[in-house]
Amino acid sequence: MPLYEYTCKDCGSTFEQLIAARDRDSGVVCPDCGSKHVQRLICAFAIGKAATGSSSVSCPTCNLR
Repeated sequence: MPLYEYTCKDCGSTFEQLIAARDRDSGVVCPDCGSKHVQRLICAFAIGKAATGSSSVSCPTCNLR
């Protein structure tokens, strides 16, 4: 199962969720406030390297390089 990153639209918390791809946009609940108003984030690390061909692209939220 892939690991997705989300942000809560109510409290602003950012968190990761290990969830099946088919369920990635439904049923996710913020662990801090319990809100279902969350938005899935796209990490620059995941798309930047393929899109730019650069290995120096990093993800600002997870500090990966």
